[in-house]
Amino acid sequence: MNDSTSNKRRRTRKTDPEMVHEEGQVKTKELKEIITSLVLLDEQEKHEEEEEEDLVEEEKEFLEKNHQNKTRALVDYYSNFQETYQNLDQEDGVRKRKSRRASNASVAATVALASVENEGAICIRNDDKIGNEKKPSTQRRLWVKNRSTAWWDQCNSSEFPEHEFRKAFRMGKETFDIICNELSSVVAKENTMLRDAVPVRQRVAVCIWRLATGEPLRLVSKRFGLGISTCHKLVLEVCSAIRTVLMPKYLQWPDEELTRRIKDEYKSISGIPDVVGSMYTTHIPIIAPKISVAAYFNKRHTERNQKTSYSITVQGVVDPRGVFSDVCIGWPGSMPDDQVLEKSALFQRANQGLLKGVWIVGNPGYPLLDWVLVPYNQRNLTWTQHAFNEKIGEVQRVSKEAFARLKGRWSCLQKRTEVKLQDLPVVLGACCVLHNICEMRNEEMEPELNFELIDDEMVPEVPLRSVSAMKARDAIAHNLLHHNHAGTSFLS
Repeated sequence: MNDSTSNKRRRTRKTDPEMVHEEGQVKTKELKEIITSLVLLDEQEKHEEEEEEDLVEEEKEFLEKNHQNKTRALVDYYSNFQETYQNLDQEDGVRKRKSRRASNASVAATVALASVENEGAICIRNDDKIGNEKKPSTQRRLWVKNRSTAWWDQCNSSEFPEHEFRKAFRMGKETFDIICNELSSVVAKENTMLRDAVPVRQRVAVCIWRLATGEPLRLVSKRFGLGISTCHKLVLEVCSAIRTVLMPKYLQWPDEELTRRIKDEYKSISGIPDVVGSMYTTHIPIIAPKISVAAYFNKRHTERNQKTSYSITVQGVVDPRGVFSDVCIGWPGSMPDDQVLEKSALFQRANQGLLKGVWIVGNPGYPLLDWVLVPYNQRNLTWTQHAFNEKIGEVQRVSKEAFARLKGRWSCLQKRTEVKLQDLPVVLGACCVLHNICEMRNEEMEPELNFELIDDEMVPEVPLRSVSAMKARDAIAHNLLHHNHAGTSFLS
């Protein structure tokens, strides 16, 4: 009994050191991991500090280089300034004025150099002392980059040929003057102490030339002798003014008297009664947006052109002269025509009963509604249906040709533009208003501006949405053929 107990004690004595040794190894391992983590954190912190120091050095070098460039520019300016007055004084022979001007220039340059060293800017501060305090006044720039305005000065001259002015701005001088006069109160700016404001005519010209040519802003800047950012700002400001001032006057739904004239003109074109407008939807190419890219993806244009295309839509209703009476701008290019129609204010107006008893003619991309008249689209058409489609096609052609003139006259609509997506509706609306003004004033387009309009017509999932409209269309088709209004070209 005593022997077994002693053996157990011996074994216990032997195992206790082993347990202590194992526990010591575990603690040592944990301690090593902690030390390793601390070392890694320390190295990471040192690495971040080194990167931060490198960034500070780079920024410091950039600022020093910028400071040197500005100082050099100021010294060059002072040299030119002094040489100019020396030449003037030599010609005038007035030595006293020479010394006085040279000393003034020296003082100005000295103050400017001090300002550059202290503030890193090429400017002079004029301090007005009030008691013991100093009140800093407005900063004045010593120089502004000179840009040539020779091209615009030539265009703005009364001797500039009418046909050349029309070629540049897509309208005659008289129409241009009318637009300037109506926008003058909104776009005019006052002169400041730093510089003179851009005149109204030049502001409007910058916008219209940009819309007409679609040229990038850097070329607009060279043409008009203005900064690129200034040109971009002017385009948006004038387009906004056109929407605010001119759209209520030149792009509105017709009143009762004008509606009667439109009905008579469309009836004389096609023989179809009660037509108040021809409707069409086109796509305007855009740069891929940063958000909702899939919504603006234009699948049909991408497949046809073998190039990824993004677009927004413009739906418009025109009268027989091709003047827009309603537009809906800005819905994504992936939306079919019938969905764009449902989102428009025109659709809401119809739901309120304001289009009762009249027709707006559309292509097969629109559904047949109580107020939307579209051609027959099924197979195996009868002679009556063929004849109807031929006459309704004449009304459709009015809106399609109007959109072709819109894009032909304002070339910015033909290619992707630099304008941001949120600003595009304002620019496109201004194009539609300017189109109306040109159409109303019978401004002719040059033949080389003709544009071929290509837009896909996607048949709606539910093309026939009104039984009464189906019956009315059948009655119109029968009357056209019965009264010999329908053509017979479909027989050939």
